[in-house]
Amino acid sequence: MKWIAERDALIAQTLAFVQSVTGRKDDVLQPEGTPVATTVAVESIAVEAAAVEIELAQAPVPPPPPTPLPPPRVIGDFRTEMQARIANFRKHQERFEREREEYCAETLTKLRAAIHDASGPSAKK
Repeated sequence: MKWIAERDALIAQTLAFVQSVTGRKDDVLQPEGTPVATTVAVESIAVEAAAVEIELAQAPVPPPPPTPLPPPRVIGDFRTEMQARIANFRKHQERFEREREEYCAETLTKLRAAIHDASGPSAKK
């Protein structure tokens, strides 16, 4: 039942951490079967966490650097960009239309050829 000991050690570590963060020193009952080494490890982790907390509290936090604003758009640039995008879109749509028409014409040609071939020889037999 190694997992039970690991679970109990994790619970003890968590409680020690919570106590170190909140500053409370309640008497927490140690789960039965928890080895003494775990208690020592928990106490050392709590001391390290408290030391880190003190260091973080004492260290000055530098303000974040200001983010530069993007340059303002000139109305002419926006207008030319939109016109270029619309022109590209129209070209794209025209190409699709042309490809659809070509595909339709090709399919109809094949269909007519198949109908003509099927009706020609079978009608004579």
